[in-house]
Amino acid sequence: MPKVDRPSLKRIELTESLREILIGAERILGSLCAQAIVFLADSPFDFAAIKQLLPHTRVIVASGRTEVQQAARDDGMLFVPLDHEPESRRLQLTQALLESIADELLQTGDRVVALYPGFERTEIDTISVINLGEQLARLTSRDLQRLETQVPLETLRSVVDLAVEIGREGREGKPVGAIFVVGNHRKVLALSHEQVHDPFRGYSAKERMIRDPRVRESIKEIAQLDGAFVISADGIVQSAGRNLDAPMTGINISKGLGSRHCAAAAISKVTNAVAVAVSESTGTVRVFQHGEVVLRIEPMMRAMKWQHYETDSATNHD
Repeated sequence: MPKVDRPSLKRIELTESLREILIGAERILGSLCAQAIVFLADSPFDFAAIKQLLPHTRVIVASGRTEVQQAARDDGMLFVPLDHEPESRRLQLTQALLESIADELLQTGDRVVALYPGFERTEIDTISVINLGEQLARLTSRDLQRLETQVPLETLRSVVDLAVEIGREGREGKPVGAIFVVGNHRKVLALSHEQVHDPFRGYSAKERMIRDPRVRESIKEIAQLDGAFVISADGIVQSAGRNLDAPMTGINISKGLGSRHCAAAAISKVTNAVAVAVSESTGTVRVFQHGEVVLRIEPMMRAMKWQHYETDSATNHD
């Protein structure tokens, strides 16, 4: 097969200011025993020059822009793509760290030095030290509002937060996987069948409300059994221990995801429901809509801790 030459990209050269920032980031990384520099880029920098400047430092480039992705790959950089462009640098960094963990470029417990444009689009002017101690972040309301669903935000958030708790804590020291299907419950029930005896059968609606702390604890216990939880849009557990029967036609999910995730993708594709799957092996929570993963949460143990080092790129410092 003949080799196809890509048009060369115009790269942003390393200014003296950026060189000083990179060297400073390397010093911070060494003094704090951090594991990597995460370089958040909106423009295609001369990444080969960065590799040459920091030959012994692990640098991970993150961007949602195709030209940056191509430049990073062409220069042989470690790279994670951003699926969308969040509205703040903090959200972009959170997504970059999640992707890095999923691709095994970083691990829970690592410490990283992040470089990114804090004030100007093409000027790298901010350094943050981030400790990946525990839970990177619970979903914000803004994350969930991006989903086009008739499920109320309060219900959806309650389900996702519960899924994150199960992924993080497991049960009695053992990892637990689970599926929650939220909304359009009548159609979901019609496309599923009872796999184990339904432990919620016979209880009143009030006693099946997912926002009730006692119900949430019961769900954590029941999650050790096989089968999905079906939850109505108003937050009432309609059934538990269900086997989902939605056809797998047209389902295309990442390699390594098993039958639980396939079932979640399939039921979300043929109904208007949102499916939330907890991975038993990693505790990762994935939110499915229309047959695709739309959100992913890594269930680490404490929120990220940030320390900021801001540099005015237009000013020289002694």
